[in-house]
Parts: sequence; structure tokens; C-alpha cells
Amino acid sequence: MAWFKKEPVVSVRETKSRMPEGLWVKCESCKEIVYKLEVERNGNVCPKCQYHFRISARQRLALLVDEGSFQEYDATLTSADPLRFVDTKAYPDRVREAQKATGMAEALLSGEAAIGGFPVELCIFEFNFMGGSMASVVGEKIVRAIERAMEKRWPLMILTCSGGARMQEGPLALMQLARTSTALGRLRAASVPFFSILCDPTTGGVTASVAMLGDVIIAEPRALISFAGPRVIQDTIKQELPPGFQRAEFLLEHGFVDMVVPRRELRQTLTTLLGFFAPHSP
Repeated sequence: MAWFKKEPVVSVRETKSRMPEGLWVKCESCKEIVYKLEVERNGNVCPKCQYHFRISARQRLALLVDEGSFQEYDATLTSADPLRFVDTKAYPDRVREAQKATGMAEALLSGEAAIGGFPVELCIFEFNFMGGSMASVVGEKIVRAIERAMEKRWPLMILTCSGGARMQEGPLALMQLARTSTALGRLRAASVPFFSILCDPTTGGVTASVAMLGDVIIAEPRALISFAGPRVIQDTIKQELPPGFQRAEFLLEHGFVDMVVPRRELRQTLTTLLGFFAPHSP
């Protein structure tokens, strides 16, 4: 009888092939392989380096508002194709693909909710819908949310995560920058507070309009916040950019945002701010 049993040698490739799919994710910042469930329990933040993974609009909603308080508005508004735009695909085909991938009709989730008991009007960009781009429907939904906030005198919150204006709508998309900014001007004149929360990335025309017009501007850690991208700027001015350029902490240091708040602290921070600004007590 053999007193020992030799175990078969298993290659690294075989070990990887036996590992169940979807249990681990690679952090884009520290490059560590981390347990997916641990990341999710941490608000989709890397437990090693605190990198904030990009999350969907509905994931942001679940982390932010009081349970069961959200009521969605304008969920069925969809984009038209007035320019009959075609690149490698027709614009309506791209919209249908984005709708299938996200389960949303457009790149913005809007409605009313409560945060810490305070009622708010809320808009959240969905980056997975054509890069969270500002289209005519997105602008319309934002303006409608602003009008509801003025009517109810509830604070407005917009969480931006966008690559900018939607090229498939050309000038119609660019018009939304002026349209939403004008509506926010009316909101300010009515003394209704507006909280702007900048997520990664917030760029292009969205930065040049709604994102930077908040009475309080909050950014997530390390979020890219810019109009033109860093490579474009560096190629234009022919100079090296400072470390951390266009990241949330750099903008805080230079006075462009009011605070940088980790995702798991955002709900409590907003509850505290609403206690100062909101006309309605919980």
C-alpha cells in the first residue's frame, strides 16, 4: 500500500479555467484583482485603493435615496432622428442598442425621491447609454425636472456622468446646453437650491453647462472633470500638464468644486446639506 499519493500537477491556465466567471474584478487604478462581492459591498469602490468604479444610474439611485421613495417621470421619452444621421450605423439603431443594453429609454433617469427624509427632484446620467451624452430628450427631461423643482420648491440634484453633447444630433444637442443653463438661471432666481454631483467622467458640453452651475458642487474622488480632454490641451499648448490635472482633487484645490466626497459618504453629506438649504424638514 502506498503511504502517500502524488497529486497531479495543475497548470496556471487550468486553474484559471476552473475559476468561476464573474467572481473577481481587476481594479483599473491599482491593478489588483479583488473579490467582486467585496467591491459591491463597498459601494463599488476598490477596497485596496478606494478607486470608484463606474456604476449605472440605477445603482447610484439605490445608494443615494430613501428606500421606496423614488418615483420616475418621463420614462418613455425617446430620441427622434431629425438629422437622419448615419455613421457606421444609423442613429436610431444606436439608440435601440443603448436601450437594450441599459433598459432605459434615454441617457437620463429623472424623478422625485427623498434623501434623509428631504424631498428632492433628481436627475442621474447613465453613461452606458451612448456615453451619457446630452441629447434633445436629455435636455427636455432636465428642464422638466427644473420646472417641477420650481413648482414644488424642492431642491434639485443632478448627478452627471457624461462625455458631452451627442454628435448624432449636432446643433440640436448643443442647444440643450443653453436651454438647461437658462432653466437653471430661473431656478436660482426662484431661490431653489441646486446640488451638482460630478461623477467620472463629466466632460464636454455637460461640464460647460449644468455640471458647473450648482449652488453646491460635489465631486467623487478622482473623477475626470473637463471640457476638452487632457491630451487635446497638452497637444494645443505644447506643455506638460501638472499631476492630477482635471481630476476632482485638482479642481477642489483650484476652487472649481466645493468638496470631494467618497461615494459611501455622499448620502449623509447631502442629508446634512439639505438640512441647511431645504425649505422642508423631514
